Amino acid sequence: MPGRPGAGPPPGAGTASPVRGRRRRPGRCQDGGVPHRPPSLPVRPRPGSGVLRSRLTAPVRRLGRAVTYTRWLHLLSGAVPAGLCALVYPGASAVQEARGLWLLLIPVPLLVGWAMVPPARLAEGLQARLLLLPGEHARRPGEDPAAGIAAAPAASWGDRGLTALWLVLRLEAGCATALLCVGLPALTGELIAAAADGRPVGLPGPDPVLPRPVAGLLAPLPLLVLALAVVGAGSLLAVVAPRLLGPSAAERLAALEERTERLLEHNRLARELHDSIGHALTVAVVQAGAARAAGSPEFTERALAAVEETGRRAMEDLERVLLLLRAGPGERPADRPGLAEAGRLLESARAAGCRLTAELPAELGRLPGPVSREGYRILQEALTNVLRHAGPVAVEVRVGLRAGALELEVDNPLPAADRTAVASGRGGRGLRGIRERAALLGGEAECGADRGRWRVRVRLPLDGGVRAAAP
Repeated sequence: MPGRPGAGPPPGAGTASPVRGRRRRPGRCQDGGVPHRPPSLPVRPRPGSGVLRSRLTAPVRRLGRAVTYTRWLHLLSGAVPAGLCALVYPGASAVQEARGLWLLLIPVPLLVGWAMVPPARLAEGLQARLLLLPGEHARRPGEDPAAGIAAAPAASWGDRGLTALWLVLRLEAGCATALLCVGLPALTGELIAAAADGRPVGLPGPDPVLPRPVAGLLAPLPLLVLALAVVGAGSLLAVVAPRLLGPSAAERLAALEERTERLLEHNRLARELHDSIGHALTVAVVQAGAARAAGSPEFTERALAAVEETGRRAMEDLERVLLLLRAGPGERPADRPGLAEAGRLLESARAAGCRLTAELPAELGRLPGPVSREGYRILQEALTNVLRHAGPVAVEVRVGLRAGALELEVDNPLPAADRTAVASGRGGRGLRGIRERAALLGGEAECGADRGRWRVRVRLPLDGGVRAAAP
């Protein structure tokens, strides 16, 4: 029945539908499915509430970490000198009296004297690393295991002064921690006894008797204060240790130089493997392809002999590099080949089918060791590139001594298809290795195409530049 004019819709009636004659029931969709409700907005946390909560609960969470208790042990060990001095003066019974304050000063001269001994810094550094830093199982990703704490004897008076300051800080923090570890648990015991039978509590004031409920509520408070004090003091020592026991400027420079030398050694080993193994594989591939194309038993026999000889040389080079990796600080593996043995490189290239002409001076055996060894590897890489990219073509090799420098040149024609591609003169690891070897000795290298030919020109000074370390 229709309602009265001016009256609203009766209870339970739906709203008017855009389509005449239809009404939509409340709580239902037009298709009879689940009603569409506006999505609820997420509850946003109050700004800074999560950070504040994390900071408040951080000390409690630290009580579950093993490093907290190793730092506690480190704090207590700092009070050992004061405990030994207490046996002499003022006596173990007077520690809790006013005379006990002398224990904060009496051990200081002894600690300063011990800090003047260079191994004292080494001992303190190792102890701080072991007890103040978290173990490997609890270390955060990317965290430095040493955390800037040096483990080396003192090398200067500045190091000795910082070590003395560290020992005095450990003494004061250790005495305070030991006092708290003795006094606060005793106070908790008195509060528990007062809550049990109303005993007086040893607190300052005219009336040391506390109501039993109050004593029971206050009983855990001293232990909580002790836990917070231990966590805070241990964290403070962990922050101060790198500043007082950290490496000096000379030690950081020495570590940087050692790391640089190690990286240079790795790069040199990578070049050695690339040149020797790459040359052997290139010769083997070229010889195998030529033998299959020739179809001559005699040529195949010569090719197999060349592959065998080249493989044997590559195995020797590989063994030499492995010996270098295994060698200790005082060991020296076998010497690397030099330009005096360049003949075997030329014979290997000829056996691969290259029509090779060479000009080699007679003084190659008297070249300085680094120049001879690096020149040999440069010539090896240049001939490898000829076989790899141009095949068995005519090659000209010229080696000479002029104006106090070794000049090496390798020249070969370029295949017509490759002349445009290599016009820039930039290549892969091989050419980059040639340039690096030349720069290592203070020389220069030019590699590129010139009038349809590929030329590698290298100039190595005999007495200048940085000399490569012999393996």
